[in-house]
Amino acid sequence: MLIPRGSCRGMAYKASRRVDFPMVDLAKIVYYPRFWDLAHRFYEESWEFSCEMHYNEILSSHNIGFPLVHSEASFIHPVSYGDTIHCRLTVPKIGKTSIHWHYEFRNQEGTLCWTADQVTVCTDMRDIGSKMEVPGWMREGLAKMQTEG
Repeated sequence: MLIPRGSCRGMAYKASRRVDFPMVDLAKIVYYPRFWDLAHRFYEESWEFSCEMHYNEILSSHNIGFPLVHSEASFIHPVSYGDTIHCRLTVPKIGKTSIHWHYEFRNQEGTLCWTADQVTVCTDMRDIGSKMEVPGWMREGLAKMQTEG
């Protein structure tokens, strides 16, 4: 479901995904690198919510990329095979050339399991080593996910 531009600020992007067998280790809990994989999948999906376009269109048509430059995570509660992860993704800050993302993963019982704060930098895909300003249209779209600052 797409939300029209100009919607109120402070709306988190929310999505859910089941934990499947290839995501778990021998203890049948999510293998820790899979949390970043899940986070990136939710991140990609969030662009349709915020800017009303598929992430591939941003990368390929607009030639804008977002390398991850900082990531902090807290593992609070195990996530098991068969659980459902409910993600809440917000944008606490949009800088001149960077975007700050905050993730919360809860299980089907509402227990907080994982949080992460990540920073991506806006780059031109034709010159990936150089920062660029976050475009106005993107800033406008992401503002609906902005929760502070």
